[in-house]
Amino acid sequence: MSNKKLTSTDQTDQKRLREQIQIFQNELAEIQKETRNFEALLHTHLSDLIVEEQELYTLYKQLKKAKKTKRLEQKKRGKNYKEPKGLQIIAEQKKTGISSEQQKEKKRLYREAILHIHPDKFSMNKKETEIATEMTSRLIEIYKTESLETLQAYHTHIFKGNTEINLDAVAAKIKVLPNDNYLQQEKERIQKAINLARNKELYKVITEYKNPLTFIDELKDYYEDRILKLKKRTRKGL
Repeated sequence: MSNKKLTSTDQTDQKRLREQIQIFQNELAEIQKETRNFEALLHTHLSDLIVEEQELYTLYKQLKKAKKTKRLEQKKRGKNYKEPKGLQIIAEQKKTGISSEQQKEKKRLYREAILHIHPDKFSMNKKETEIATEMTSRLIEIYKTESLETLQAYHTHIFKGNTEINLDAVAAKIKVLPNDNYLQQEKERIQKAINLARNKELYKVITEYKNPLTFIDELKDYYEDRILKLKKRTRKGL
């Protein structure tokens, strides 16, 4: 009896978390949409200035590099110049932050999960096919960009039967972690994404300026001043 109550409670908690996640996802999508629309508006008004600034900055970097090369050539022609010896350029290895054992475990969990939730397994049920497609996309994203712990949580979430697709009998026997906290992690992840989106400069302009369009004038002044300075620095190269 207690097990049935526990299962019922778990299912209720999962449903509540899914509903909260959907609310947060909608909020994040709305913030991102407003930010993109405002950014597009800014580009419409400032595109000429932005392009001119980028062209001048590129020219400035080229002139600076050429000047550095010229100074080095002059230095080489000097009587006291000595070619540096013993210097070796060692390519910096990309730091993944994960050991080979962890990567191996990620690959195992990923392959095990993808085998059981691939959309092709649910081709006879349109709704389950759509859900499996979304789950597969999320699984791939986690495998490629997130931690082993997140993948373990999603793996457990899948094989605990807390998704909206029906897994086969073999999948029900897959060994998983005791607790399914994936949806709680997902909720916290989206909340962090919302905070980051709210703290972006353009969204602050949208929400904090009495008239956000005045920001166009601020940017126009910025670009005109920067263009003037870059023209002075690149005068010889024009």
